[in-house]
Amino acid sequence: MTDTEARTARGEPDPLTPQTILWDIAGDRRLLLSLPAGFVLQVAHPAVGAGVDAYSVFRTDPWGRLDRSLESLQLWIYGGERAAEEGRRLRRLHRTINGTDTRGRPYHALTPACYAWVHATAYAVFLRAARYLARPLTPAESLRLYDELRQLGRILGINDRDMPENPEAYWAYFDAMVRDELEMTPVARELLDPRRPVPAPPGASAPVRLLWPVLHPPLTRLRVFVTVGLLPPVARDRLGLAWTPRDERLLRGFGAVLRTLFPLLPERVRYLPLGYAARRAAHPDRSRRRPRR
Repeated sequence: MTDTEARTARGEPDPLTPQTILWDIAGDRRLLLSLPAGFVLQVAHPAVGAGVDAYSVFRTDPWGRLDRSLESLQLWIYGGERAAEEGRRLRRLHRTINGTDTRGRPYHALTPACYAWVHATAYAVFLRAARYLARPLTPAESLRLYDELRQLGRILGINDRDMPENPEAYWAYFDAMVRDELEMTPVARELLDPRRPVPAPPGASAPVRLLWPVLHPPLTRLRVFVTVGLLPPVARDRLGLAWTPRDERLLRGFGAVLRTLFPLLPERVRYLPLGYAARRAAHPDRSRRRPRR
C-alpha cells in the first residue's frame, strides 16, 4: 500500500507539496514580522482571547511559546507524513481549553467557529505581508493560496463546511467576523502595547543581554508598528487603532528596504531551519536560487 493509499484509508488529507505557495512563504523569516498581526486578529475574538488569557504562557515564556508555535507551523507545511499527527496533537492540546469569554458566553477552543477563525486569519495576513514585505500575489496566486489554506485546514482537523468556499466568500465572512465579533480584548491590547516587558531571548549573548534594556524599546515599537500596519484596515478601524498616511509611507519604505536586501541573503539565512531543510531535500539546487522579491 502506498503512502497516499494509507492516508486515504485513514481518512487523512494529503500533505502539502514543494509545488505549493505555502512552501515558498511559510518558512520565510519575514513571516516573523507578520505573525503578530495574525495573533492580534485571533485574540481579538472574545472566545479566543479569553482562552489565550487563561491558558497561554505567552506572558511567562514568550520566546518558548514563539519557538513552539513556529515549529508546529513548520510541521504543518513541511512535515509530510508528520503534518497530520501534528494536527491531531494540536486538537488534543485544545480539548481542555474552555471557559467564559468577555461577553459572558461559554466557549470551547475546538468549537468550529473559534477554531476555524484562528486558521482563517492566515489568509488575510499572508496577503498583507506579501504586499508590503515581499511581492503582491497575483489573483491566480491568491486563489491558489486560499485553496492551499483550505487543504491545510483539513490537516488541522477543520471541516470544509467551517471554512468559506472561495476568496469571495472568505472576505464576506471576514468582514462579518470583524463587524460582529472582534473587539479590543485584554490580550489584544497587551500585544499592541509597546511598553509590554519582554525578557532577552534565552541563550542570547552577553552583549545582547547587557544591551537588552536599550534594544528592547525600539524593537518593540517596530513590532507594534508593523503589526498595526499589516492588519486589514477594516480590523484596524474596528479595534480603534490609528494609522496615518505617514505611517503608510513608513511601512511601504520599510518594506522596500526589506525587499531589496532580503533576497541577497543565502537561503539558509532567509528560511527557518525546518523549512530550509525540507526545501533543500526537495530541491538540492534551491539554495543557489533567489526568492521572488
